[in-house]
Amino acid sequence: MMIQTMAWGSLEVDESQKYQFNKGMPGFEQETEFVLIPFADEPFSYLQSLKNKDLAFLLADPFQFYPNYEFELPEEEANELQIDGNVVIRCVLTLKDQVEQSSINLLAPLVMNPDQHMGKQIVLHKSPYQTRHPLWSQSIDVEGSE
Repeated sequence: MMIQTMAWGSLEVDESQKYQFNKGMPGFEQETEFVLIPFADEPFSYLQSLKNKDLAFLLADPFQFYPNYEFELPEEEANELQIDGNVVIRCVLTLKDQVEQSSINLLAPLVMNPDQHMGKQIVLHKSPYQTRHPLWSQSIDVEGSE
């Protein structure tokens, strides 16, 4: 299927990359259809709106940056997404001019069911996570300890 994007213009994507977000994304409730566009061999991907070529979210696999990241998916959310087994977790990134100041939103992960092609951004209540965790903090710590 051919889609329009701001970053790449026309882009051919597979139907299996399409996800339905029944309630949209917070702040973009009218946007309910997206495609997940992964970067080859990278922990990053784009979530591109199918209705609005100017709306895309840069996502990352949170476990690549925070290996101990964990949360309990409420049963109500799991049922809504019809999750039986396969699940994809991604978090929204905020890029800054100075890349080392970029952050990842661990408080509101995107939970996606790749079997049913459904997704939802879940706000974790009673969580130690924040909307702006440093993205590169672990690599900086590792470099600083050498």
